[in-house]
Amino acid sequence: MSAKSTSTRILNIEIYNSTQAVLLEELTSGIVFTPNVDHFVRLQNDYHFYNAYKNANYVLLDSKIIFSLYNLGGKRIQEKISGVDFFPEFCRYHAKDNRTKVFLLGGLDDSVHRAGERLNKELGSALVVGSYSGKKGFENDEIESQKVVNIITQSQANVLAVGIGSPQQELWIAKYKFQLPNVNIFFAVGGTFDVLSGKRKRAPVWMQNAGLEWLYRLLQEPRRLFKRYVITDMKFFYYFFLERLHLYKNPFGD
Repeated sequence: MSAKSTSTRILNIEIYNSTQAVLLEELTSGIVFTPNVDHFVRLQNDYHFYNAYKNANYVLLDSKIIFSLYNLGGKRIQEKISGVDFFPEFCRYHAKDNRTKVFLLGGLDDSVHRAGERLNKELGSALVVGSYSGKKGFENDEIESQKVVNIITQSQANVLAVGIGSPQQELWIAKYKFQLPNVNIFFAVGGTFDVLSGKRKRAPVWMQNAGLEWLYRLLQEPRRLFKRYVITDMKFFYYFFLERLHLYKNPFGD
């Protein structure tokens, strides 16, 4: 981070604490992760996930609920910066920069390809130089992952956005970043390709501003998301209150 930006600790992770405008100016290299409530809970019990986060350069707070809680509690966080907003804005910022070449790595369907096509069309440029939809479980398959590494390398991209869900995307970046020396910036973007491709609609702006985007998604996919949002993610509030009472301890000892 530059002199323009600072960090704020939330539980056991340092969060980037500046604005999106500042970040667009200073981001020239590094790993960018965007934790939500689910990530913070996983960061308390998954060492490999935690270690991947510890080695990220920019950890952007992607939760209106956490943003509001900490600001009300006296920790001034300047701005919530979500991946689904920031990554497209990064592309717009670099649309006319011929030195920036973006590769999109997605999951099973063709959303990643359509996302790339839509981005290039919107930007009026060839910023996205390639995309690939990995087959199911490729992130745990060394042969398939090496194939993906080769495809990215051949594209000559220097920016890689990985949207295969968490924790898979963060762990894949942490494992294979050293085999991609030409890539300067790595993004873990979650379901961003689904939104960019038109496959999935975001919550109305008023719900986003009210911190209810999670409810909108739950209503869209209740079977898949009920356990995560209503049961697992509630643990965050327990950790939050421990921290407020100065009783929280990092389970990994750092």
